[in-house]
Amino acid sequence: MTAATAYQCEQVFDGNRLHRDTSLVVKDGLVQGLVPNAQLEADVDRIDLGGGILAPGLIDLQVNGGGGLMLGDAESVEDIARICHAHLSLGTTALTPTLITDTPETTRKVVKLGIEAWARGVRGFQGLHLEGPHLFKGRKGAHDPDLIRSMTDEDMELYLYAAGHLPSLIVTIAPETVTPDQIRRLAGAGVHVSLGHSGASYAECKTASEAGASCVTHLFNAMSPLQHREPGLVGAALDLGALSAGLIADGVHVDPVAMKIALKAKEGPGRIFLVTDAMSQTGTDVTSFHLGGREIFRRNGTLTLADGTLAGADIDLPSSLAYLTGNVDVPVETALAMATRDPAEVIGRPLGQLVEGRSADLVHFVDDFSVAGVWVKGHPLSA
Repeated sequence: MTAATAYQCEQVFDGNRLHRDTSLVVKDGLVQGLVPNAQLEADVDRIDLGGGILAPGLIDLQVNGGGGLMLGDAESVEDIARICHAHLSLGTTALTPTLITDTPETTRKVVKLGIEAWARGVRGFQGLHLEGPHLFKGRKGAHDPDLIRSMTDEDMELYLYAAGHLPSLIVTIAPETVTPDQIRRLAGAGVHVSLGHSGASYAECKTASEAGASCVTHLFNAMSPLQHREPGLVGAALDLGALSAGLIADGVHVDPVAMKIALKAKEGPGRIFLVTDAMSQTGTDVTSFHLGGREIFRRNGTLTLADGTLAGADIDLPSSLAYLTGNVDVPVETALAMATRDPAEVIGRPLGQLVEGRSADLVHFVDDFSVAGVWVKGHPLSA
């Protein structure tokens, strides 16, 4: 047993609100609670972080790669650890590495590696997100249309197996490409079904939600728009309280005015949460890389195919927080919750809040969300 440690910071965000003159007490890698500074016991070790904000570690549910590697190219658990580490250093202490539409063989490989990564305790790994291949080709985005296909019995069995062996599994589907019974079966097994890359009508999305779909992938992007006679998937995402929705807050994928409107319009209890849609370039200085044999260009904060199609995002979660608070006028507490508590609740994991008994996964922000320190289970990331 180790002595308790009190982390003192100008402000502490507990997953819901900010506290001043308060310390976070950690013991044996677990949160003990928040204690007013004046009430700290004399024998507690103290670490004074100075100014800024101490918050739960960030959570990203859409991460295609990092550290120079795409998830689909991973061949070992060490490769998955490499992707996770690229995001850990940026304050993201929990993520679901994401496989975009690929072959059945690659999907099986990634599921196998993901299960091994969880069993071996890879830092930051909290499950998988399979974005495709059961999508609508008319809203494919940067996905390879030749690999988009209908869901087979073999696919279903793989997803059900993965859901039983991973802490969380997100599967993005276009509701018009699957049946309500398939969604119901997936959701019943614990799969978090997310709607995306779809041209579906509002009615089709509502049927999918009633069957168990609980999420929407990168709101506004690669989906049927909100129109006055057909609300589409965007309308369903905002109107249906059973759906939460990921948002890429880089100012490229979604205009800040659209972000403001969405945040005001979202019907609860579902919430809008932050995702990065990060690619392999995260944590590197590369200017281009390849995705399924196609070159992706990194220019001026964007990632595109040669024809200009957006291909993931060139942003991290701290930068997303800075953009939301600086360009969309989102309150700091709301923005932080969108990257901590809210995504944790989407996947039902005990993360994202500084609650007694939970892992002390922390990030210290200074100077407009610059990362000054990261801790996993109470240990500095460098340890």
